[in-house]
Amino acid sequence: MNRSTPRGELLRLGFTDVDRAQAHLADLGPAGVELLAYLGRTADPDAALSALVRLADATSDRDALLAALTSDEGTAMRLLLVLGASVALGDHLVAHPEHWRRLTDPTLGTTRPAAWVFREALLRAVGADPDDPEPVATLPDAEAVDALRVEYRLLLLPLAARDLAHDLGVDDAAAELSDLAASTLEAALAVARQRVGEESRTVRLGVVAMGKCGGHELNYVSDVDVIFLHEPVAGADDAAAARTAAKLASHLMQVCSDHTREGTIWPVDAALRPEGKAGPLSRTLTGHRGYYERWADTWEFQALLKARPVAGDLDLGGQFVDMVAPMVWSVADREGFVDAARAMRRRVLDHIPAKEAERQLKLGAGGLRDVEFAVQLLQLVHGRADERIRVPGTLSALAELTQEGYIGRPDGEALHEAYAFLRQLEHRIQLHRMRRTHVLPDDEASLRRLGRSLGYLKGAAPAAAPHLGAPPARGQPAAPEALLPSAAVRGRADPPARASPSPPRRRPTGSRRWGTPTPTRPCATSRR
Repeated sequence: MNRSTPRGELLRLGFTDVDRAQAHLADLGPAGVELLAYLGRTADPDAALSALVRLADATSDRDALLAALTSDEGTAMRLLLVLGASVALGDHLVAHPEHWRRLTDPTLGTTRPAAWVFREALLRAVGADPDDPEPVATLPDAEAVDALRVEYRLLLLPLAARDLAHDLGVDDAAAELSDLAASTLEAALAVARQRVGEESRTVRLGVVAMGKCGGHELNYVSDVDVIFLHEPVAGADDAAAARTAAKLASHLMQVCSDHTREGTIWPVDAALRPEGKAGPLSRTLTGHRGYYERWADTWEFQALLKARPVAGDLDLGGQFVDMVAPMVWSVADREGFVDAARAMRRRVLDHIPAKEAERQLKLGAGGLRDVEFAVQLLQLVHGRADERIRVPGTLSALAELTQEGYIGRPDGEALHEAYAFLRQLEHRIQLHRMRRTHVLPDDEASLRRLGRSLGYLKGAAPAAAPHLGAPPARGQPAAPEALLPSAAVRGRADPPARASPSPPRRRPTGSRRWGTPTPTRPCATSRR
C-alpha cells in the first residue's frame, strides 16, 4: 500500500474508504500522488479514483493517460470531475477507453459546439449522409442502434465535463442538451427510414419538439416530448402516407428508447399530440388545424408555447408552428382560462406520492414546475398584446417579463435564482447514473456527493438538506421555500403595475473554473 499519503490527509480530501484509496494510489504509482489534489475537488473522490484505476486498466495506453493527467490541469479536472460525479459516464469510459482523449481539448471550456456538429456526428455514426435531405442509415440495424448510443455518450461526455469543470451556466447546459437531443432524433429517423425502406420516400415527416426540448432547456435525462406531422408527396395515396408516417414515427421512438448492450438514450413521448395516446401518431397540417380549432383544451395551447421543429422535414415543422401560434396567443381570451390553468396545477400536486412531496424538485409545491407555470401563465395572459415576452425558454421569458414590468424586479430575481439553483440540483442528481429522476435523495452518501458536486467540499452539504436552505460557497443562489412570493407572479389576468425595467441579474455564461474567464462562442442552430 502507498504509505506516503497519511490516512488523515485522505480523509481531509474527502475519501471515506482510506484502505482502498491507498491501494488504488499504489496501483497508479507516482501519478496517483500527483493527482490527489484534483481528486479532492471531485463530488466523490473514492468513486473518481476507483473509476480512474479501471480506466487505466482498460486503456491500451496507460502511460499516455497518466501523463496527460499529470501534465495538464484542464484535462485532469475535466476527467476526474466527470468520474467523481457520474458513475454512468465512468462506466462508458471504461467500456470505450479511447474516449477519454476527447477531454484533452483545451478549448472545451471556451467554446460550445454548433448544433450541426452534433447532427453530422450522429448521422455519420449510423452510416447516413448528412448532406442528404432525407438521410438513411446504412449500417446493419442493430449495429446502427448501438453506434447511435455510443456516439451520443461520446458527445455528452465533453458537455458534462464543461458543466462540471468550467462553470457552464445551467441554461447553456440545457440548450446544448436540447441541440444534442434534436440531432439524436434526426439520426433515429435515419434508422427508421432504413427499416421502412423505399416506402419512406412517399411521405414528408416533420418532428416538432415540445416541452423542455422545444424550449432549449432539456435535462440530462428526460422524456423528449414531440409531435409528429406528415404530408404525402405528390402522387402518393393519403391513407398509405399516413400509415408510413406512423411506421416512421414508431420506429424513431423505438430506436431512442430500446435497451441494447450499449444501454438506452431516453424515451420519446408523443402523448402531447391531439387526443393523446388515443389519437393517431401523426396527422397532416389540416388534421392538426381541425383539432386545435375545434377540440383542444387550454393546457394543450400552453404546451405549444415551446413548440420547435427539430428533425425530419423542418419546413413542414415550421409551417405547423406558424399555424398554431395565433391560437396559442389568443387562448387567454377563453372564459375561465386562469381558473382552468390553476386547477390543472392543483391536480398535479394532488398526484405526488406523499413520501416524495418534500423532496420533489420538479412537481412539488415551490418547485420547478411552479416557476414554469407562473411564467407561462403570465406569457399567455400578456403575450396577446406584447410580442416581446413570446420567448420559449423559462429563464429568458422570466427576464423579459421582468424587463417589461410584468414581474417586479425582486420577484424576478428570486424566481430566477431559485429556478437556476433547482435546475442545477436536478442536473447533478440525474448525471450520477443518467437516470430520469427529480427527487432529492435522502441518504447521507448521496447528499454528500450532491453537495460536493455543487461546490461544498467539506462534510455533508447544506445545499442538499431537505429545505435547500444555504447557498454554496462559490456563490450559487439558494432556493427560497416559496417560489411565488407575490400576486404579480400568481397568474392574475389584470395588467400589473409597471415595475423597474431591469431584468434579473444573470451570471455570465461560459466562465471557466479552471483558467481565465473567456466568453462562450455562440451556437449556430443548424447548417441546413
